[in-house]
Amino acid sequence: MRVALALGLLVALTGAADAGPDISVCTDCHGASASATEGIPSLGGMPAIYVTNQLFMFREGQRKADPMNSLAEPMTDEDLQAYGAAIAALPPPVYQGTPAEPERVARADAAIGKHRCVSCHGADLGGDKGVPRIKAQREDYLAKALATYKTSERAGFDPQMNEVAGELSASEIADLAHAIARRP
Repeated sequence: MRVALALGLLVALTGAADAGPDISVCTDCHGASASATEGIPSLGGMPAIYVTNQLFMFREGQRKADPMNSLAEPMTDEDLQAYGAAIAALPPPVYQGTPAEPERVARADAAIGKHRCVSCHGADLGGDKGVPRIKAQREDYLAKALATYKTSERAGFDPQMNEVAGELSASEIADLAHAIARRP
């Protein structure tokens, strides 16, 4: 007991507790790099601004997803930024599943070009500033995100994703999710 108290005091006095937020509450579900849980996105390598914006939307109830709303509700703006920075420092996921089907990748690449995905998500689809990394994201999560953008069930800060996804067919969504999830 005394050792634990002494260590706690030492951490408090040296400022080691200011090393950043404890993101284990995040990585328990989202993984330290890649999510192993169906429907839960991989957060490793996401741009800090994007993560901060999403946490803000959860906190303000602009985006609904249990338990994210209740987890974000007590966070201050500074907390949101600290968690955003800590998540951005995690390594991005690397796809480990079955290989991509070349025909589906070709169709997805055509859709990526047609809808100019790289203009926001970057040439490698690794995200930039307020736009998420989508490469190597969970296939099921990508398909769901695109489907909910299509129906406007999910909104972002900018309605552009709703407009783009509104033009996608179900087969394009499936091909995009398949190919983007497997993108190195």
